Amino acid sequence: MESKEAPRDFIRKIIDEDNKSGRFGGRVHTRFPPEPNGFLHIGHAKSICLNFGIAKEYGGLCNLRFDDTNPLKEEQDYVRAIEEDVKWLGFDWEDRLFFASDYFGKMYEHAVQLVKAGKAYVDDLTADEIRDYRGTLTTPGRDSPFRNRSADENLNLLERMRAGEFADGAKVLRAKIDMAHPNLNMRDPVMYRILHAKHHNTGDKWCIYPMYDWAHGLEDSIEGITHSICTLEFEDHRPLYDWYLDALGVYHPQQIEFARLALTYTVMSKRFLLQLIEKGYVRGWDDPRLPTLRGLRRRGYPPTAIRTLCERIGVAKVNSTVDIEFLEHCVREDLNKTAPRFSGVLRPLRIVIENYPEDKMEEFEAVNNPEDPAAGKRKVPFSRVLYIEQEDFMENPPPKYYRLAPGREVRLRYAYLITCKEAVKENGNLVELRCTVDPDTRGGNAPEGRKVKSTLHWVSAAHAVDAEVRLYDKLFTVPDPLAQEGMDFKDLINPKSKEVITACKAEPAVRGLKPYDRFQFERIGYFCVDPDTTNDHLVLNRTATLRDQWAAIQERGQSGK
Repeated sequence: MESKEAPRDFIRKIIDEDNKSGRFGGRVHTRFPPEPNGFLHIGHAKSICLNFGIAKEYGGLCNLRFDDTNPLKEEQDYVRAIEEDVKWLGFDWEDRLFFASDYFGKMYEHAVQLVKAGKAYVDDLTADEIRDYRGTLTTPGRDSPFRNRSADENLNLLERMRAGEFADGAKVLRAKIDMAHPNLNMRDPVMYRILHAKHHNTGDKWCIYPMYDWAHGLEDSIEGITHSICTLEFEDHRPLYDWYLDALGVYHPQQIEFARLALTYTVMSKRFLLQLIEKGYVRGWDDPRLPTLRGLRRRGYPPTAIRTLCERIGVAKVNSTVDIEFLEHCVREDLNKTAPRFSGVLRPLRIVIENYPEDKMEEFEAVNNPEDPAAGKRKVPFSRVLYIEQEDFMENPPPKYYRLAPGREVRLRYAYLITCKEAVKENGNLVELRCTVDPDTRGGNAPEGRKVKSTLHWVSAAHAVDAEVRLYDKLFTVPDPLAQEGMDFKDLINPKSKEVITACKAEPAVRGLKPYDRFQFERIGYFCVDPDTTNDHLVLNRTATLRDQWAAIQERGQSGK
């Protein structure tokens, strides 16, 4: 049964009509078909959420199937990484893990069937010649001089291709359709090419490999897929998908196309991502600035936030670009409810509380997450020497600056009210503040009638944990780096996309965190523990700032400014 909460996009409407008419016997069976030639990015996440989500809503099934038809670019490491990413997003294919290579034998049998029926032929033209013979959008193609070989000759040549008798590129198997067809994909497309290459799954068993268009429909057919959901670039390939299945007379799923997900301030293409990696602009496929799922995980994005984004942007028939601020809004919304709070000081300024005993230490109760009462509380140590943020003090503050300044009183969160008495300098540089504490304000409570306009976070110097913090920002300086005429997109990389701070001080509770754990440094932002962390070196990645730019964008849009 369909979920009452399910949005009624055009794909679900198609499925509703199919179920109403009894097509596919009321079944809903989808699949997510990645190619194991790279790492998944957030665009793939939309397809994952859509295919697995629809299957769940309709009480159906979803397969994970690897389209491993090109041994030159595919690796087992990619297979493992993709499986990990799909599970990280929260989806389970159960026992339905398949590979296109599982069906190579069946695909070959079907190719023989088309050859015997006179609907496929072996061609000796080179790849360049095939492109030339294909024609253009305005001119029809030309028949290959080998197009009219007999079925027996074609069958003999195909068998010799499979036996490894010919060199790479010497021959191909092509479907015999229509060289004057207005859709170029229908002009005798290549079905098999010769590749003497070892396959990650089948080893050296094959030296001819199916093209994607030939394999795709057959995989869907063999697995009993009902709705083959693809991105829009496959819309022009749908007639070929249908032709192959109809020509073979086999079970025929329905292909449906939807608009892929694009984000501002990044690039999605594997080709462009690879350039960034190979040229050293980023550290690898899991760099937290990249839109790869591994990168987003390392940055601290929760999978629930990515699923929320995919749900909220919906499914459309027209390509569009999603503002990265909306993704970050979904991340903040999620982490605000789930992330525990800690105190951390990125750029520490030392404070000495002159009227607090040197040998004294107190503990104060701090709320772990004000949005989640069940998260409980923790103890935070307090001592004579503290750290606050450098930006929380100004010697000569402007109007409406309410944080610490000479002679001014502020609240230390959960602790006391303190007053700055002196700013100590060495060689003209500020090195520490001398302050006093009001012992009657324990817990940070101000006496009645006493107004304190600022509350600061702090860390006890004697108990502080040292951390390296990596502050990440947008990877590019413009929303669409590929659309800037006459410019190399790599020249538009944001020089401030990564800043490393090595002097961060954090409260001792962070010692209990593990790699990928997410939390909030109060008043600063959301962070996660980077896997570079060791027992004696804590590394933190900033996931997002606290400021919600998307909310500001929405407010400006509503006000018309």
